[in-house]
Amino acid sequence: MADFTVKTWDGTDAGTAAIELKTARPESAAGILHRAVIRQMANSRQGTVSTKTRAEVRGGGRKPWRQKGTGRARAGSNRSPLWRGGGVIFGPKPRDYSIKMNRKERRLALRTAFQGRAEDLIVVQDFADKLPRPKTKELVQALSRWGVEAGSRVLMIVAERDENVYLSARNVERLRLISANNLNVYDLLHADHIVATSAALEKIQEVYGED
Repeated sequence: MADFTVKTWDGTDAGTAAIELKTARPESAAGILHRAVIRQMANSRQGTVSTKTRAEVRGGGRKPWRQKGTGRARAGSNRSPLWRGGGVIFGPKPRDYSIKMNRKERRLALRTAFQGRAEDLIVVQDFADKLPRPKTKELVQALSRWGVEAGSRVLMIVAERDENVYLSARNVERLRLISANNLNVYDLLHADHIVATSAALEKIQEVYGED
């Protein structure tokens, strides 16, 4: 179990919150987190890059010159990979980079990553009502009051997306805003600080508390 001090919009303490998640054993935690990160990065690749072989390049139907007597090297097509404008040898073709991982393993990796970042987690009260209109400056000032250093990579987790919060956060450099339903291992491990609302913490406990 991890206990956190809940901060208000002004940065003062306003109570405590706790979360308890089932995590992987210490000896296997690094391995399952590594597989989860590799899977997420591989699944984000589109795999649409494509090159043409000599059979797919337009042209090249006529023999450039006769086989013998010219003094030049023999050539059967001007679309040979040796020629400018020719095909590509062993070039990339569309492929599927996706890697499969069991659902229980994915959820275990996510819980392990979240619980492992407990020291860098800042829990705050819901602040959507503090931003009646989009205001990036006010959100940046609030982050400073919460103890987030300027220039840090910040992952902000909210229970549900609020339009004003989203518009205020989207222009903050190195800040990523996600909902509790979209947690992923890469973002949890990549951030320097994690800011989560108390409602988001409750939702994470509800969704991932039991498997």
